[in-house]
Amino acid sequence: MVRKAGLFDLRLVIATLFAVYGVVLAVVGVGFTDDADLARADGLNINLWTGIGMVALAAAFALWGFLRPVVVPDEVDADPEPGDRV
Repeated sequence: MVRKAGLFDLRLVIATLFAVYGVVLAVVGVGFTDDADLARADGLNINLWTGIGMVALAAAFALWGFLRPVVVPDEVDADPEPGDRV
């Protein structure tokens, strides 16, 4: 019998971290950016666009984790046959 790694899948941990930091950056970009910050960044709201990019990357990692889950076997064959993958 096989089971999925679930919450122990590193892709979901990475997705969560990117999502949290992305939302924080997007909120800072929308609510706390003034004209002086925009002037330093050549008119580009870099916090907003970086936050949106990080949330999109988090969605891609989460989608990848849910569509192709890591399968963990219950038993490990102690004596593999020649040609078996280890």
